[in-house]
Amino acid sequence: MSHPSPVLVTGATGTVGAPLVAALREAGAPVRAATRHPGMESGQGIEEVRFDLTDPTTWSAAFTDVETMFLLRPPQVGNVKRDVAPALSAARAIGVRHVVLLSVQGADRLKIVPHARIESWLRSSGMGWTSLRPSFFTQNLARVHGAQVREHDELLMPAGHGRTAFVDAEDVAAVAAAALLDPGAHASRAYTPTGPEALTYDAVAAQLSNVLGRRITYRAPGLVEYVRRARSWGMAPGMIAVTSVIYTTARVGIAAGLTDDVRAVTGRTPTGVRAVLERDRAAFEGGSEPLTPDETP
Repeated sequence: MSHPSPVLVTGATGTVGAPLVAALREAGAPVRAATRHPGMESGQGIEEVRFDLTDPTTWSAAFTDVETMFLLRPPQVGNVKRDVAPALSAARAIGVRHVVLLSVQGADRLKIVPHARIESWLRSSGMGWTSLRPSFFTQNLARVHGAQVREHDELLMPAGHGRTAFVDAEDVAAVAAAALLDPGAHASRAYTPTGPEALTYDAVAAQLSNVLGRRITYRAPGLVEYVRRARSWGMAPGMIAVTSVIYTTARVGIAAGLTDDVRAVTGRTPTGVRAVLERDRAAFEGGSEPLTPDETP
């Protein structure tokens, strides 16, 4: 009796990877969870392997017996020809037939980003592919800026007053799961999962103030000042580069586009910003300036 092949999930402990593993297991699919540093608590139906795009010794164990895979490009991996294409070529040779790529919103227009080059490689690879180009993860407000809010009661990013179409990473994971579970139905498709609303960061700060019961202020420095401050926070260079691009797209007005892709692919209603802020509330707790009742947004 043959067993279904596992779905390979790279970045399995990440913002999208973790809920994706959960969604696939809920659907009854066997999962091979790939991380650079294994140590997650593997449940029934989850096999864990060490995987590094730039380490060929990890490729065979990850790709063997796999037909579909979820590909996450780590922020520190920028040279697609050198650091991504060889691993994908190995995957194709071993038997991987379909790749669901976590790309970025606007990759079809922003040819400079590595994701655009990976998309191009996949289109000419002979493998099936699906690209997910999500908008800005609402979870990044906590994961990237939680310490700012806790310690300084502020959100600081060079996004000006442009709107951003935030998306819940769990909604992105649901779209990815649908594509991985039925790759034929989603082959050669590019989806842009977004939430239901596009907000300025002033509005996000107001929502955070409401959730936390204290005043959170949005500050919009220039790009050079942001990079200097981000370094002082200890943010990794790759993340500084990624967030700088994301906030610049917001500032110039091209991050506000909304789609109905989450509902169209999964049937679920996309989650708004407020619900995710409530869910991540513990990451923002602290601060010093409570709101008075008449100041509550």
